Amino acid sequence: VQLQASGGGLVQAGGSLRLSCAASGRTFSSYPMGWFRQAPGKEREFVAAINWSGGTAYYADSVKGRFTISRDNAKNAVYLQVNSLKPEDTAVYYCAARKRSEYSATYYYTETQYDYWGQGTLVTVSS
Repeated sequence: VQLQASGGGLVQAGGSLRLSCAASGRTFSSYPMGWFRQAPGKEREFVAAINWSGGTAYYADSVKGRFTISRDNAKNAVYLQVNSLKPEDTAVYYCAARKRSEYSATYYYTETQYDYWGQGTLVTVSS
């Protein structure tokens, strides 16, 4: 499975973006998915996760109420709507898929729980 993240860019504080993650090679509609980010000089951190059906989502406290994760299994895509952006949201955003838990009703929020990773898309928030 190849994951491709897109939708990043330069935005002013308070702005919004919609990040997308598309898969090629096979469908990931049965996999739990997640978004992580890595700011310059920092370790990669969890942002949001969603179960295979899209019925359950989980967020890091730092983005709760501002970011929304969703998925469209018919399009084999996962999205991250990022609103009310702050300069501290500046990072490379990665999508990830967990192959080991097809059709799992739960979500996963640590890096080691994921099997496939996209190449990342850069979000830069100016103040």
